[in-house]
Amino acid sequence: MTKLLQPTRRDVLHLAGAAALAGVALPHVHASSEDTINAALIGCGGRGTGAAEHAMQAQYGPTKLVAAADVFQVKLETCFDHLKKFEKTMDVPPERKFIGFDGYRKAMDCLKPGDIAILATPPAFRWVQFKYAIEKGLHVFMEKPISVDGPTSKRMMQLGEEAAKKNLKVGVGLMCRHCRSRGELFQRIKDGQLGQITLLRCFRRKGPEASCFSPPRPADIPELHYQLQRFHSFLWASGGSYSDFYIHNIDECCWMKDAWPTEAKGGGGRHYRGNNIDQNFDSYSVEYTFADGAKMFMEGRNIPGCAQEFASYCHGTNGSAVISHSGHAPSKSRTYATQDMKATPTWKCPEQEPDPYQLEWDDLLEAIKKDKPYNEVMRGAQASLVTAMGRMAAHTGQVITYDQMLNGDHEFAPDVDKLTLDGDAPLKADADGKYPVPTPGKNKREY
Repeated sequence: MTKLLQPTRRDVLHLAGAAALAGVALPHVHASSEDTINAALIGCGGRGTGAAEHAMQAQYGPTKLVAAADVFQVKLETCFDHLKKFEKTMDVPPERKFIGFDGYRKAMDCLKPGDIAILATPPAFRWVQFKYAIEKGLHVFMEKPISVDGPTSKRMMQLGEEAAKKNLKVGVGLMCRHCRSRGELFQRIKDGQLGQITLLRCFRRKGPEASCFSPPRPADIPELHYQLQRFHSFLWASGGSYSDFYIHNIDECCWMKDAWPTEAKGGGGRHYRGNNIDQNFDSYSVEYTFADGAKMFMEGRNIPGCAQEFASYCHGTNGSAVISHSGHAPSKSRTYATQDMKATPTWKCPEQEPDPYQLEWDDLLEAIKKDKPYNEVMRGAQASLVTAMGRMAAHTGQVITYDQMLNGDHEFAPDVDKLTLDGDAPLKADADGKYPVPTPGKNKREY
């Protein structure tokens, strides 16, 4: 279990509203090849730390980290303990390390138009921070998922259009799309080597994800602090384990199909929960259907002692393919002439594959330096929406369509931009300290 963080006096800061700059036209901005791109890291957990590391090692640098922000002091300190090996490409003095809900604004205020903001906070805050980055004229890298429900997905799509109008480059952390081997596999599928794609299968069957299993909240930890620390456990903050962890497999399968599914149905359950009070299922089984009738199956499981599998597969009328195997990187992509994946492959990717986590940064910074069109927001929002569609189908026991998910009015945390750390959380525990859990067939909405 991740150690629970004790709040400090400086944690109790207010989340400021978006600056009143909407509609103010900024010049098209990009860095010349010799310019250093300054970056601000918003969210200093593991993913933010990793993103900053890749940014500072990117091929199309130099990139310098000049500011950072997080809600919790200990996360910021842990982040910089890890990044100290990059001290020559960082310049983040104490006065540019910000703690609190308004830290994202202060960190971005340290940048100039054409610099880059790294958004790696829980997804619930993505639209708030992206909106401010656009107003500041900043390029953006944001972690996935970028939305957890229909209203926030629509909002992100609209913000993506605003960013494109200002010629801002935006990358979304679906790094599998930048994998060169998967890219070659996609082209082979487009060229018809597998025939018509009729079935896709993706699996993330592992042991328990520690961040998704949360014990009762200690009495000395405020409600909102607790939920932010354990954000994978709460649907409003992250979309839960389904949205946060399964999106990569779902997205790479949709890439190979070159389409988004039109509906989803499925189920799951909570099996060995002990005293855990999070909102996740231990297992998920979701069937997606595409417009042409093709199917995609997503199987997820977080139960110890079971057979494990972490892979995605594609099946066509003239053969089959491994999209990824044993994790996200390397992909180990390969194709087969039949459905027998124990046969000799007809093609396989190189033994040594470039790291897609680094490639996504190389591609983004190349677009900034060379002023190439680059905006992954629509695709990121669609991948987030389709993932949430499957999660909602499992949690409610209903068939959920793409249009229904996109146009639904249920938003988990509509006032997330007004939260304060000394205020109430969007979700409240009952008298026994437990939170609402999915009850398929009883409730047709999520909490």
